[in-house]
Amino acid sequence: ALREILGLIPLFIFIGAGGTGAALYVTRLALFNPDVSWDRKNNPEPWNKLGPNDQYKFYSVNVDYSKLKKEGPDF
Repeated sequence: ALREILGLIPLFIFIGAGGTGAALYVTRLALFNPDVSWDRKNNPEPWNKLGPNDQYKFYSVNVDYSKLKKEGPDF
């Protein structure tokens, strides 16, 4: 009986790590994504306050956000 349980330990470790990673990613999206507005009274459109050099993507390839310039008008 103990050998059967030992074989399942890696399964539980990987399932637990995957669930924890998914929960952390959803928490990051809910707290730091500019599309989510938690305070509609004081900040109804938070995406308009982003500058051109604010990185809000989780991972970006070959983009240096510190060198980007603004291309659109101010609202």
